[in-house]
Amino acid sequence: MSRAEDIFQKLIYFGEDAIDEYIMNLQTEELFLDFKQAVSIGKNGTALHKDDRKNLAKCISGFGNSEGGVVIWGVECSRNLEIGDVAKAKVKVKNVHRFLSWLENAISGCTIPSHNKVRNHIISSDENGDGFVATYIPKCEIAPLMSTVGNNIYIRSGSNNVPAPYSVIAGMFGRRPQPNVELVIKDKCLEVLENVDEDMLYPKSIDNPPEKYVKISFNIRGHNDSNVIARELYLSCAITSAGGEYNKVRFLNYNQMDSIPGIEGQLNIITRPELRLPPRGTIRFTNVDIILSPYAEEDFLLDGVIGADSAAPQNFRIYIPKNKLRSFVAKALREEEDCNSLINEFFQEFMVSEK
Repeated sequence: MSRAEDIFQKLIYFGEDAIDEYIMNLQTEELFLDFKQAVSIGKNGTALHKDDRKNLAKCISGFGNSEGGVVIWGVECSRNLEIGDVAKAKVKVKNVHRFLSWLENAISGCTIPSHNKVRNHIISSDENGDGFVATYIPKCEIAPLMSTVGNNIYIRSGSNNVPAPYSVIAGMFGRRPQPNVELVIKDKCLEVLENVDEDMLYPKSIDNPPEKYVKISFNIRGHNDSNVIARELYLSCAITSAGGEYNKVRFLNYNQMDSIPGIEGQLNIITRPELRLPPRGTIRFTNVDIILSPYAEEDFLLDGVIGADSAAPQNFRIYIPKNKLRSFVAKALREEEDCNSLINEFFQEFMVSEK
């Protein structure tokens, strides 16, 4: 998850409390965050005020040509000589739902070409219909974006959107679009199984093998979320610790990949040279089975990374401290909760991914 998306998700989850925290902590405008007061109040108007449209266009161009960012509408800034422009006070947007509609209608005409991945979210709305809006502007894959207000190409510099120097613009035009491979986890399943002959995991010769175990199954996929073809897609996984001697991790069904020899507990695979993944295409790397017994002696840790040639890698991790591992397995073995709820809890609590 990018820094800009992380900020946007925080605003969605915490709502107006996140704005209060920014003000209390004197949060500065920075590379990924901008605060704006809305001029549009709706009187004798049917569209976004020209000043708000100008600010929106500059932000879409500046953030889109850089690493992305978030605009929070409804916060007043003040100049702090020591640390810069900081969040000072809340100045609610009048009729926030109407303002959101005006933002949505204005986005496509703010830049050339249009940035079609800009998203808006109402952070909060009071009994009068006034509130706050967040605009998330991800990095654009078809940069450079030129603002239609003033016909400038902006980039983000510190806490400001500034016209891009000629050398930067030349570099943007000369840079080929890069693929973007996103991690996708599908076909998640949790089962409680018995150690019987049909699914034998622990030989009877082992002293006191677990009578039951939890099997978590899923597959790892890569989705080409870009407008160019992705080549030489890869996946590497390393099992630093399985959580105990009775636990296992299996990687299955990756025959269409070239496997690179590694050490025990690792999987290193890459697509064959002739394979190309088109824009919006998805490829399955491997199926994974995680076998968890009630005997957790240490933490569980799986580290992985996916990517493609010329694409930024995406790291992911499944980490379970041993006390939580024992607790989760015990809860699953009691079979008192729905398996779908347990598998969702597993991935929400123990898996993280980031670029």
